[in-house]
Amino acid sequence: MNLSNLQPAEGSVKNQGKRVGRGQGSGKGGTATRGHKGAKSRSGYSKKVGFEGGQMPLQRRVPKFGFTNINRKEYQAINLDKIQQLIDDKVISNTLDHETVVSLGLAGKNELFKVLGRGELKSKITVSAHKFSASAQKAIEAAGGEIVTL
Repeated sequence: MNLSNLQPAEGSVKNQGKRVGRGQGSGKGGTATRGHKGAKSRSGYSKKVGFEGGQMPLQRRVPKFGFTNINRKEYQAINLDKIQQLIDDKVISNTLDHETVVSLGLAGKNELFKVLGRGELKSKITVSAHKFSASAQKAIEAAGGEIVTL
């Protein structure tokens, strides 16, 4: 190694790029490569999200329709056949409550869930849920179980 082949370690020196706006002598003075006039030439310019150069943005061109009810309640559905399968697989024994449903991944901890009547229930079980369909309620009680509305 000698003075003619010294160089900094790989990745230690970062290229600073061109120094614009540092006088005419630099060749990048005057407009500092921003061109003449217009929003992009000004300091403090930032393009708004969805801005299309003054053309009517897509967000405003597309027709709007419909209605979203802000008070809508979403329920995760759990059917009787799924409950019976959990009993058959010995995952649950005689109760199904919110903590069990969350731990099994059938609903999130802040989600509401509703028991629906698809399938049949053969076992006696206590089910706690936020809502029950009429057919599910009938089937659970017919199997000797009980329902608890949360």
